Amino acid sequence: MTFYYKWQYFCTLLKNLKEIATMSKKDKSKENDSIEEVELNENENTEQEMDQEHTDDAVAVIKDELAREKDRYLRLFAEFENYKKRTARERIEMFKTAGEDIVLSLLPVLDDFERALKEIDKIEDNHFKGVGLINNKLRETLRSKGLEMMEVKQGDSFDSEAHEAITQIPAPDKKLKGKIIDVVEKGYTLGDKIIRYPKVVIGQ
Repeated sequence: MTFYYKWQYFCTLLKNLKEIATMSKKDKSKENDSIEEVELNENENTEQEMDQEHTDDAVAVIKDELAREKDRYLRLFAEFENYKKRTARERIEMFKTAGEDIVLSLLPVLDDFERALKEIDKIEDNHFKGVGLINNKLRETLRSKGLEMMEVKQGDSFDSEAHEAITQIPAPDKKLKGKIIDVVEKGYTLGDKIIRYPKVVIGQ
């Protein structure tokens, strides 16, 4: 092989070595780029996972806060509803009590009318007829408001739940032992409530 051919062979070999070296550098550069890209993707994934964890934690906190506020709202609403019902009951009770007090204050007037009418019946005078009319009108008015006289008569069994015994006397008859002998003062109910118990005398 002549020098010329040797030189040409050497140059070709050198060229090939340079190309191989260049390709190797490019491959390494590509490999480094790939590694950097993988690391970047991993970092991005890690950041996304951390962001997701923070988001989940924030959502959990908000849900807990909403649950507490909802429970507080329901409690306040229930308390307000109970307050309204209690206030309504108190108002109704107040009106009932006020009406009861007025009717109670008029019961002695009814007693006076009854005693007066008994005396008037003994007198033959037409001037007193107006008293009976007033008595009837007053009783009818009170009856329309729920006032009723309790029916108690001689011979009825004594009931401590419905009668007030003011005294006991020897029974004039064996059948009247433990029974009501006399009604001293009449009793009245207002609606379903006894507002004045009848005062009675019991036989013993």
